[in-house]
Amino acid sequence: MSEIRINGDRLWAALMELAQIGATAKGGVKRLALTDLDKQGRDLVVGWGKAAGMSVTVDQIGNVFMRRDGTNNALPPVMTGSHIDTQPTGGKFDGNYGVLAGLEVVRTLNDLKIKTEAPIEVAFWTNEEGSRFVPVMMGSGVFCGAFSLETAYAANDTEGKTVGEELERIGYKGTQVPGDHPIGAYFETHIEQGPVLEDADKVIGVVPAVMGLSWYDCVVSGMEAHAGPTPMGLRKDALQVSTKIMQEVVAIANRYPPYGRGTVGMVQVFPNSRNVIPGEVKFSIDLRNVNDELLNTMHEEMLAFIDKTRGETGLKISIERVSYYPPCPFHPECVDAVRNATAELGYSTMDVVSGAGHDAIYAARLAPAGMIFVPCKDGISHNEIEDAKSEHLEAGCNVLLHAMLERARIV
Repeated sequence: MSEIRINGDRLWAALMELAQIGATAKGGVKRLALTDLDKQGRDLVVGWGKAAGMSVTVDQIGNVFMRRDGTNNALPPVMTGSHIDTQPTGGKFDGNYGVLAGLEVVRTLNDLKIKTEAPIEVAFWTNEEGSRFVPVMMGSGVFCGAFSLETAYAANDTEGKTVGEELERIGYKGTQVPGDHPIGAYFETHIEQGPVLEDADKVIGVVPAVMGLSWYDCVVSGMEAHAGPTPMGLRKDALQVSTKIMQEVVAIANRYPPYGRGTVGMVQVFPNSRNVIPGEVKFSIDLRNVNDELLNTMHEEMLAFIDKTRGETGLKISIERVSYYPPCPFHPECVDAVRNATAELGYSTMDVVSGAGHDAIYAARLAPAGMIFVPCKDGISHNEIEDAKSEHLEAGCNVLLHAMLERARIV
């Protein structure tokens, strides 16, 4: 088994060819969901799948499933996949690697004339990035019932074009009802999108879980006043009070290592004038951790601090949770399959909990799921300079191949 390996040069060539569709001057890719460029990318990947002997199914939200039959097609397929839509300033590997690694698994099985008992499928999901339409992870979310097809169809971009209209226009509004498609197990291979693997000089990240996240909008209301005549003790400075809360967000995260995260990424100051004491500040809060208990503890500590600050300052402070994704532990058998494959192939490895969302989160609601990470240069992603070594991509695909074969079973 350890001698079964994918063709790394072929995988790299496929990645580079797909990257030409929507290529940017800085070496990245702009291929937004359901645009003409997305259609070109979809057509290319579907054509590759058909050339590899795979049958193709498209569901009503535009998710594409490419299938290699097994010897027992009554079994649910062992599936892998990701997405091929990108950020406006995206890279060549985010999402695309997971789809083309799956295609390379099938091409390798064909080359070696290996038959599996269970079918193998490669999926690419609609609008994972959420950069043109919200919510993010739309296709997999509809597939698992996280939100309705009607909600997804009604989502519109900045020009008022809707998902339903654009799926119809590019020819990827399929007929299969989302979710009416069995999954026996799901694996997703991905660049890490962070610096941990590179920093530790490890080739494979075994992903036991994805962090949960809570997003909030906070508004602190004070009183605008002249910066000169108003004594410090008589001010109602919304910005100074806001900064205390912002610092506490970071402090809370630091109290719950190693996976505690606390971020304030967006701040709006009113009236935003050099010599006026700020009267209102609106800002975002992003809390993350690896399990519900820790994430809820961080949530409660933040609310308690805001209550305390409200009492001490007399300022009005409102806080609203606007989004919540629970932590997602992956199935032990799929995690073990990745771990076993990594050991068999002799790659250096470590566990890496994902801090970013992936379609595997929603797939895990329906079937056993797991993820495989490989390093990316400087941990950079969602950026045109996103980069990864070909040998790391090859290694991750080899692990994917062996993990899928453990579940699909060679006959």
